[in-house]
Amino acid sequence: QVRLVESGGGLVQPGGSLRLSCAASGSFFSIDIMGWYRQAPGKERELVARISRGGTTNYADSVKGRFTISRDNAKNTVDLQMNSLKLEDTAVYYCTIDAYEHTWSFVTVTYWGQGTQVTVSS
Repeated sequence: QVRLVESGGGLVQPGGSLRLSCAASGSFFSIDIMGWYRQAPGKERELVARISRGGTTNYADSVKGRFTISRDNAKNTVDLQMNSLKLEDTAVYYCTIDAYEHTWSFVTVTYWGQGTQVTVSS
């Protein structure tokens, strides 16, 4: 089975920074997309950032210029550096991967972490 373990969440003041990390392990051949979603109370889960195996990135407009996503393909990890944090960044952040289970797979399977709380408050 595949496991995703997130770390780095916590409480931070507006304007501060946090770095989230996610480590993937288990039975998969390779990882295509790695990303971060977030969900605030009463709101839908939304994409924050994602990165392809080749390094192509996508960011939500609300975080572009403040957040940076990166990955280490050798370690199967993905990080999210969050700078200039705002109150509206408060949410549970979820790591996700799209992974090929086998060498012959042509579609991926999506896996989710359990989430880590990020709270921005003064």
